[in-house]
Amino acid sequence: MQQNTLHTFHLPVMGLAFSIDSPLKVAQYGISSVISLSDDALLEQMREYYSGIYQEPFVPISSKEEDYRARRVTAYLNLLDIVVTEQIAQIKKEQFEPGTKLTKYFMLLPDSSPVRGLYLQMLEEEDPTLKQELQKTLRDSIVPGSIDVNIMTKLDRTNYGSDGEPLPQEFSDALAAFRGFARSTVQSAVVFSAGMNMRLFSYIEQFPEFIPDNDGNIHKKIIIKVSDYRSALVQGKIMAKKGLWVSEFRIESGLNCGGHAFATDGFLLGPILEEFKENREALQVELYSLFCSALASKGTHVPRTVPPIRITVQGGIGTAEEHAFLMKHYNVHATGWGTPFLLVPEATTVDEDTLQKLLKAEAGDLFLSPISPLGVPFNSLRGTSSEELKNLRIEKGKPGSPCAKKHLVSNSDYTKEPVCTASRQYQRRKLDELAAQGLSQDEYKTEEAKVLVKECLCEGLANTALLVAGISKKASTKAVAICPGPNLAFFSGVFTLQEMVDHIYGRFNALNQTYRPHMFINELKMYIDYWQNKKEEQLDTLTTKQQKYLQSFWLELRKGINYYKQLAPIMLGKDKEKEVLFLDELLEAEDQLISSKLEHHTAI
Repeated sequence: MQQNTLHTFHLPVMGLAFSIDSPLKVAQYGISSVISLSDDALLEQMREYYSGIYQEPFVPISSKEEDYRARRVTAYLNLLDIVVTEQIAQIKKEQFEPGTKLTKYFMLLPDSSPVRGLYLQMLEEEDPTLKQELQKTLRDSIVPGSIDVNIMTKLDRTNYGSDGEPLPQEFSDALAAFRGFARSTVQSAVVFSAGMNMRLFSYIEQFPEFIPDNDGNIHKKIIIKVSDYRSALVQGKIMAKKGLWVSEFRIESGLNCGGHAFATDGFLLGPILEEFKENREALQVELYSLFCSALASKGTHVPRTVPPIRITVQGGIGTAEEHAFLMKHYNVHATGWGTPFLLVPEATTVDEDTLQKLLKAEAGDLFLSPISPLGVPFNSLRGTSSEELKNLRIEKGKPGSPCAKKHLVSNSDYTKEPVCTASRQYQRRKLDELAAQGLSQDEYKTEEAKVLVKECLCEGLANTALLVAGISKKASTKAVAICPGPNLAFFSGVFTLQEMVDHIYGRFNALNQTYRPHMFINELKMYIDYWQNKKEEQLDTLTTKQQKYLQSFWLELRKGINYYKQLAPIMLGKDKEKEVLFLDELLEAEDQLISSKLEHHTAI
């Protein structure tokens, strides 16, 4: 399946379920999307559901079968590939008439697309022969969006056999998921997020699909999600030394995003993009040299030309102007739009109750929470049914989740095998330990809150698909957690796919009436708040290392602000009113940062 999409945006991975079937909805229109491979049970349930919808044979893969996790991933991706291929074939058979998917395909394209220009030319063409030739050319130009997958590298649980002994490492969660993708028929990309996993990175070498063939083609590609340039350079070099090419670096804002938030050490998105812009050619040359040496040492064909590297960016983008500026000024190949598409049923899967909560959400309802068992800040929505279930269990004196899926196990304080900190098993033991420490009531309540705040994300982030599909009627599957970015506060309606795509390309306005600062200002404010919270947490017990970290973080924010002062005339110079407003908000943020500067403290 071809991957040269005609669009200049993609749908990033959204939770476990919100983009689980997005390829079936948007790939037929040339839009790329990303699905999570974390939950093989969910993939199997969705495969059974869609096999029935599209009348494809379904043979269940039991969790008692050997290598079931990888086989479930392969089977689901193969189903998506079959269905999308058939969707494209059907679209090509349609007529160029109002209301057809064929017409919709071209109407969704950006105005700058030569293919859209050809489509408009065809509509105006009066000569029947020329019109028919143009229509054939247009049909031939149709390509599906890429069915990309995401592996969160930190989710790499070791699995155990029926004898209680650890299975070989290739059966760990991340390696099994990767193997499932590698063996599937989709020719797309795997997105690695959340940092490095050396055993996973080494494992890739075993699969020829990721090595260039004699014509220099790489049939399955690697995308690495990064939060700064250094991360891209380090991980790109690790891959290149193994004879693996990173086809795309997907830059994501550390805080102005959905899901888990991996904050940088004060590096803001604008300066990060500038560094990529200045160094992208040098990066490509350096990686190519290492790449060729590695391939030559293995006796593998070495591509004569440097394979391309795409640079894309996502996190908090909200207007066509921001999208266009990022594309033009930083020369990025595409942008990622996640959170706004949670309001587009044609693109994502969100149950009705949760959708209504999203529609009503205001800025105060969206917050960076400590609920993730991974111990990483997590973008959350107040009042979800998952939060309600967690609180109900606490009220009944049965805190914690039964923990059936165990994808987020990480703690071994009380057990031989790691358990999840949101599990009933862990929380009972931890609370008993706290009770035995003789803490004051206030101290106990503080520590108890840190334990009870954790939430079961394995179930919560998967359940929405089960509800929409009507797959399960169990009470445990009705609790939904969702992880929108703060950008949601500026979108309040339910939108069609056409409307949201038109918003991205400047043909429609999907924003509500809430005042929305520029995406760079929004991120800056989040980082200042983050820094202030870190300072307050550490101030009473400040070590030399913590003091250096806080000071370095503060200085990077100041550098970022100075960068934006220089950028404002370039970015907004044609609209003086917006430029003045941007600079006013920038100075206000700078005053806030300066007033909270870390004064000299004697570190411990």
